[in-house]
Amino acid sequence: MHPLVHPLVHPLAHALARLGLSVVVVILGLGCGGAAEVGEACTERGSAKECVDGAVCDSVEGKGDVCLKLCDDDADCGADEACNGISGASGKACQPKSK
Repeated sequence: MHPLVHPLVHPLAHALARLGLSVVVVILGLGCGGAAEVGEACTERGSAKECVDGAVCDSVEGKGDVCLKLCDDDADCGADEACNGISGASGKACQPKSK
């Protein structure tokens, strides 16, 4: 070790460097985390490319744009959902029923 470097600086510098690298890895991992699950936010209404397979991005009142499960009819959806048209695209998705 260099005589002008305090003995505690060297381990501390390594610890901070490891912490910084860990934060960068986590941030990159979140940014490349893959497709949004059903119910998670998306930005391209009418597109399926942001969502998991079998889902599409559409507007939901009170929630904004989220990924919704694709459907053919109401039987494909939950009890509190209805199979309705998708904004700006052909096909249908399970939308929450109006209350």
